[in-house]
Amino acid sequence: MENYLNGIDDKILKKAAKIKLLITDVDGVLTDGGVIYDDHYLELKKFNVKDGLIVKVLQKHGVMVGAITGRNSPVVRSRCKELGFDFHYHGIKDKGVQLREVLDEYDLSLEECAYIGDDLIDLPILCKVGLSVAPMDALPYVKEEVDMVSSLPGGRGVFREVGDLILSSKGLLKKIIKELIEK
Repeated sequence: MENYLNGIDDKILKKAAKIKLLITDVDGVLTDGGVIYDDHYLELKKFNVKDGLIVKVLQKHGVMVGAITGRNSPVVRSRCKELGFDFHYHGIKDKGVQLREVLDEYDLSLEECAYIGDDLIDLPILCKVGLSVAPMDALPYVKEEVDMVSSLPGGRGVFREVGDLILSSKGLLKKIIKELIEK
């Protein structure tokens, strides 16, 4: 697990260690950004189960998890509920305002918040939070504004990578793995 942190800038690790809330966009982060409609206009999306698995682990170790997404999609609502996100807001056009409301509600600072986003609508949050991350395939001008660019494209485990980073930076991931192995 120590190898996992090799190559990650100390500045990023210090920021990650302060995180108490991980918020994500959905399309382009939890999914590859594609939308499939069937003949009945039913929307389908593909999610990565590895992203979902880390939600409960983060929460168990004091990191809240939420989503702020610009689209209003029933399948995304269902996925967020299924994963047990602490909150999820849909159809949000001004994500910066929504972020402020979330931080006020949970009495958290910007420094204690991480956000993963990939597009223009995410910039008002990405430029303010304590740790900002973009998927590898985010738009170039978004990647220029974040603390870290994931090694993975959207829909391929970006959320998991950031969750593991946060847990590792707090010295928790090795302990979690050891506990699971010794069960």
